Amino acid sequence: MKLATKIIHAGTEPDPGTGAIMTPIFQTSTYVQEAPGKNKGFEYARSQNPTRKALEEALAQIENGRHGLAFSSGVAATDAVIKLLLPGDEVIAASDMYGGTYRLFTKVFEKFGIRFIYVDTTDPENVKNAITSKTKLIWLETPTNPLMNISDIRAIADIAKTAGCLLCVDNTFASPYLQNPLDLGADIVMHSSTKYLGGHSDVIQGALVMNDDTLREHLYFIQKSCGAVPGPMDCFLVLRGIKTLHLRMQRHCENGEKIANWLRNHPKVGKVYWCGFQDHPGYAVASRQMRGFGGMMSFELKDDNTDKAMAVLSSTKIFALAESLGGVESLINHPATMTHASIPREERIRNGLTDSLIRLSVGVEDADDLISDLEQAIG
Repeated sequence: MKLATKIIHAGTEPDPGTGAIMTPIFQTSTYVQEAPGKNKGFEYARSQNPTRKALEEALAQIENGRHGLAFSSGVAATDAVIKLLLPGDEVIAASDMYGGTYRLFTKVFEKFGIRFIYVDTTDPENVKNAITSKTKLIWLETPTNPLMNISDIRAIADIAKTAGCLLCVDNTFASPYLQNPLDLGADIVMHSSTKYLGGHSDVIQGALVMNDDTLREHLYFIQKSCGAVPGPMDCFLVLRGIKTLHLRMQRHCENGEKIANWLRNHPKVGKVYWCGFQDHPGYAVASRQMRGFGGMMSFELKDDNTDKAMAVLSSTKIFALAESLGGVESLINHPATMTHASIPREERIRNGLTDSLIRLSVGVEDADDLISDLEQAIG
């Protein structure tokens, strides 16, 4: 199937009992067994649920993978990947990444003896030089949150394979519509399904997709044993969201391009971070590994004034000031005090995330209305 057809039909079959075209919501905690150990493939809802099973099949198909696993949040999915490791193992991670991931790494897993090494992953040589005999995992975001840095997945996948370690790519910003890391050599793809996969700001969920059967069994054991699983209603909502992913992403990309270029030409706007600009340092790599540049971007005002940035954040009428991204509605965000507040200020500044940086999640409204809203807010 071509991508649009696959997205609509992935994981879904008419219900055999009723013919319902949409996957039913199996709101049950357990399943009646014919005899001890003899069942219809479902024993207990933490381990299996038919609605979740359909979603996991859909996740695998749209990421061109063999196996999908759904979790109660994106952080829970990330947590499961790190639980593959042992005390003394090392992880190479991007110095610019989502604050919640950084918090999980530094405040939770460092206490258990796992070491995290942060490098600029836009240069694969930095990753290669950081690898030691203890490196078991490379963790990438591309594009990164919120500075839109791009890493070469294929080049880093080659480095990971040579070193004998896993590569996991957080594909939340791109979505499966724009990028498929497994096709580029990644071992695991992670999503905060809350974002573009759900697409309507009404569900919290995470996902992992992989090809390797043994890796799937290890991650499924963690999913089942640790219990961070989504409920059937949430699985239904993400299944529904996936069906319009291609339509929404097309509009996110169109609006994103218009707004990024408008911001760049605004006399009061300084730097605009969007990977679709031809002079973006990662443009060549992004063009090669992505099918579009998306609707995520960040910008700074020309005078880098935090008070003025705060005034902009509080003045929009259509852009809602809120955490999260990827919904049909446009959001505006202040990373330093919201999504990335858990990262120490000195480290944020060193990585280029200033106190005045503003992040946009451009929605699917009319682009002219969004531009007018930014115009009145920036002044």
